Amino acid sequence: MKRDIIQYVVACLTCEKAKVRHQRPSGLLQPLDIPQLKWDSIVMDFVTHLPRAVQSHDAAWVIVDRVTKSTHFLHVNLRMSMAKLAQLYLKEIVRLHGVPSSIVFDRDPRFTSWF
Repeated sequence: MKRDIIQYVVACLTCEKAKVRHQRPSGLLQPLDIPQLKWDSIVMDFVTHLPRAVQSHDAAWVIVDRVTKSTHFLHVNLRMSMAKLAQLYLKEIVRLHGVPSSIVFDRDPRFTSWF
């Protein structure tokens, strides 16, 4: 019976993918520095595929201060250009809080390449 189980597991594609030895080793986690000033370090991400609003906004841009946990929710469209997103960021965040020294996000291709 043990031999049959081993043969089944070896032939099972799902089992092979789930084994630890077939996964790339993850890098070491790097802790973030603790910010000292409000709005000096922020975290941002997109919440997408929301029901379309009257103004055709279908996503929310969430921007959070790491010290106070204050949050801005900006309604955006997924098809907005990076120039419009940058203008919106300047108008809504930089105008109120200044330019942060660090921004943490989930490596969205739109930000890593253009923002």
